[in-house]
Amino acid sequence: MTDAALGLTMLGLIVVAIMMGFPTAFTLMGLGMMFGFAAFYDPSAHWFDNKIFDLMVQRAFGAMNNDTLLSIPLFVLMGYVMERGALVDRMFHAVQLAFRRVPGSLAVTTLVICTFWGIASGLVGAVVVLMGVIAMRPMLNAGYDTRLAAGVITAGGTLGILIPPSVMIIVYAAVAGQSVVKLYAAAMFPGFFLAFLYLVYIIGWALLNPKVAPKLPEEQMRAPISPWVAHMASSYSPRMLPTLVRALVSPGRALAFDGDGLRRGWFSLLGALTRALTPAILAVATLAASYWYVVVWPQQQARTEAREAVTAPAQGNGVQEPPSADALKSAAPAGGGVQEPPGASGGVQEPPGASSGLQEPPGASGGVQEPPGAASAGVKEPPGASGGVQEPPGASSGVQEPPGATAQTAASPEPASAAATEASADAAAAAARDHVPEGFYTGFWVTCAFAAALLFWYYRSFDAEQYEILRLLVSSVMPLALLTIVVLAVILFGITTATESAAVGAAGAFLMAWQAKSLTFQKIKEAVFLTAKTTSMVCWLFVGSALFSAVFALLGGQSLVERWVMSMDLTPVQFMLLSQAIIFVLGWPLEWTEIIVIFVPIFLPLLAHFQIDPLLWGTLVFVNLQAAFLSPPVAMSAFYLKGVSPPHVTINQIFAGMMPYMLIVVVCMVLMYIWPGLTLWLPKYLYG
Repeated sequence: MTDAALGLTMLGLIVVAIMMGFPTAFTLMGLGMMFGFAAFYDPSAHWFDNKIFDLMVQRAFGAMNNDTLLSIPLFVLMGYVMERGALVDRMFHAVQLAFRRVPGSLAVTTLVICTFWGIASGLVGAVVVLMGVIAMRPMLNAGYDTRLAAGVITAGGTLGILIPPSVMIIVYAAVAGQSVVKLYAAAMFPGFFLAFLYLVYIIGWALLNPKVAPKLPEEQMRAPISPWVAHMASSYSPRMLPTLVRALVSPGRALAFDGDGLRRGWFSLLGALTRALTPAILAVATLAASYWYVVVWPQQQARTEAREAVTAPAQGNGVQEPPSADALKSAAPAGGGVQEPPGASGGVQEPPGASSGLQEPPGASGGVQEPPGAASAGVKEPPGASGGVQEPPGASSGVQEPPGATAQTAASPEPASAAATEASADAAAAAARDHVPEGFYTGFWVTCAFAAALLFWYYRSFDAEQYEILRLLVSSVMPLALLTIVVLAVILFGITTATESAAVGAAGAFLMAWQAKSLTFQKIKEAVFLTAKTTSMVCWLFVGSALFSAVFALLGGQSLVERWVMSMDLTPVQFMLLSQAIIFVLGWPLEWTEIIVIFVPIFLPLLAHFQIDPLLWGTLVFVNLQAAFLSPPVAMSAFYLKGVSPPHVTINQIFAGMMPYMLIVVVCMVLMYIWPGLTLWLPKYLYG
């Protein structure tokens, strides 16, 4: 059997072994060792001297030395801490009250929680199991169709592996040797766009067939109102925003209430008003930050860089003043008017190397030495001199100005230099202003008008019940939202690396769980143990995949696949369709880990030949791999949900609920290819 045939045999055996249930990492290492031993076999050498053992050590060390993988345990720890801290229960109740008037409100709430909880944790299994426990029974008890309930949990739970910060993207970046930050930026919009398509499907199905998502009873759509808030509404006005403003100005009636046994002060009223204004504060902060980043900050950067560029030469050479005439006269001999050479700072400057006093020119024995070739008597003037002491060439008389300078500029160069610096800075700022994306100002003001109209509509009906719902949202959703925004922002804007932001996220998860008083030592121990277990699996997977891919390339399997693809004479579109179709089909029997570490490296060397952007192709792979969690027979999301569902829910019902979301994944991929700006605009804008 030829080496290429051995390589293809190894590739086929790994698929069979994984489908039979063997551990992926150790199967990769075992097959790599076996076929590598055959490839390196030398009858004249001892079996222990086979080079496959050296290759094993090198690949294991390379995996341990990969800095990209450092962020995986920290992101995983962040997810497990929040999952063990049980922070989702209150969040689900608050979001469900906020969407209570939307068709299919429980399903919509489940999708929203799955999306943002998946972003924060990045764990598919944990999100599906947790949402299955929290949301599955309430939806079934409310009369929801089993397919709708199962589909939204399984599809929504997989979004966490797509939207950054995602462990899958980190693994892909390590395999493909690409930037984690750019991949995060590329996957941002497609991830939320896919969630939006899921949302449209759920609401559309509920509108077309209300029986699949019956409307909740009225008592389940009411938020409980605390006695103090009810007292405020009855004492001032049913509309809570003017009520809180009036209570802040004249707090007598508000502070007189003690029906719930709690004492409140003026700062309690201020906190309540701030809480009520949270939507407006977030809208203003988001719009202001966007305007500053797009318009103001580039101009500030351009001004700073222009000033540094202008002042850098001046700081290196400076504008040096010529020696004054008084200093020259006082230091010159009576013969008068000997000007110091250029570069003198003032007074009579000694030649280099002078120690003290007047130093004789080199070679002088003593006294005044005549220049070479001078007559024996008298001081001979240099050639062309008429008499006396001649000024240096180009000098007129007295103090000579620096070249190109006038008397005024020589006397005071600072104003001219400052004016030139500011002119250069203004020109650079104007150039930066011209590079603002086309249509930004129009879009910005349209967005401002839309946000203002939305806030007006919201606060117009802002009563006591709305205030209580907002209070629940602020207390349960805001901490997770802020942590997620901080983790993503510091990565995308280059403030920290992915590993450092993962550390920030893990620390924030501990703080959130501690603030909620839901984290015990036992839960911390469980989170750390699960983190170590998951990280060990990923690291061993990398060692096995590195060894497997090296042996596969050594046997000629990689070159054989490349020659086969080249012989088909495909266009870039055809290659894109072929590669994504293969990955889609592989998602039916295999998980995303096997696909990324085994099959993705086969396609990567071909991207340059077909002139396909690696960011676009990689992001299409991320979206494509969503189907790996939703496609039987190895749809892990279905088995996760089955384990926590009521007994009457069958696995076939769960599979039936997942199938429409696979079609939505395909639609999303088509739209991403037709409109590549959905993927490439953000990384191009942020990083060029």
